[in-house]
Amino acid sequence: MRPAIKVGLSTASVYPLRTEAAFEYAARLGYDGVELMVWAESVSQDIAAVQRMSEKYGIPVLSVHAPCLLISQRVWGADPVSKLERSVRAAEELGAQTVVVHPPFRWQRRYAEGFTDQVAALEASSDVMVAVENMFPFRADRIFGTGQPSISRMRKRGGTPGIAVSAFAPSYDPLDGKHTHYTLDLSHSATAGTDAIDMAGRMGDGLVHLHLCDGSGASTDEHLVPGRGTQPTVEICEMLAASNFSGHVILEVTTSGAKTAAEREGLLTESLEFARTHLLR
Repeated sequence: MRPAIKVGLSTASVYPLRTEAAFEYAARLGYDGVELMVWAESVSQDIAAVQRMSEKYGIPVLSVHAPCLLISQRVWGADPVSKLERSVRAAEELGAQTVVVHPPFRWQRRYAEGFTDQVAALEASSDVMVAVENMFPFRADRIFGTGQPSISRMRKRGGTPGIAVSAFAPSYDPLDGKHTHYTLDLSHSATAGTDAIDMAGRMGDGLVHLHLCDGSGASTDEHLVPGRGTQPTVEICEMLAASNFSGHVILEVTTSGAKTAAEREGLLTESLEFARTHLLR
């Protein structure tokens, strides 16, 4: 009998609570571990502090999400090349199996040009897998509001305010980068209008990490509790359960709208129960 697939909780799932709250919820609700989202919160950047929390709650860090969100562009410095390397070293220190990373932004030209080679070199020098995540097109007006490329510069690239454009190089489909390992995020596939089952099939054995969540196809990234949107969440889980998948499934859901602690706990419990039900081997 194949071992059960481990189910973890993203520390982003408890936002606006802090990283330690994710460890506490994971331990109390019965998750197998956490995915550490490295972002603006100082504790998330302090690997020694994270290790102490892991030991305190008896909850391992299964994966590390590199600081590559727009809101974490300055976390661990401004150089995305060194940040990805630091993420892999953090995963090694924490005993994590995987680093999740987004494709480079188009304006990160040097990083984008060397990204595929850097990912391959990091994997060759470490047991940690660097799993590149599927993303989605951004609305041009949302990009302009970040202080990133100006409207005139984006228009030269074919963008118009309010129009969906790919901010990623070579695209928001990680398979265009021809990597070895991938993360499939079901909220991102919903926002992109991507066929998640087709993408999982194209990833093949390279699919080593799943962000289990849902989306309705809205233009914004929703990260709904699985089963509450339109994505083939059941089918993807059953596909992994029937395969030789040896990666991790991470619940990366939004609970920031919860009005009470009980409501947040209910969302995290529902998410875990969904995963356990449909990942059963």
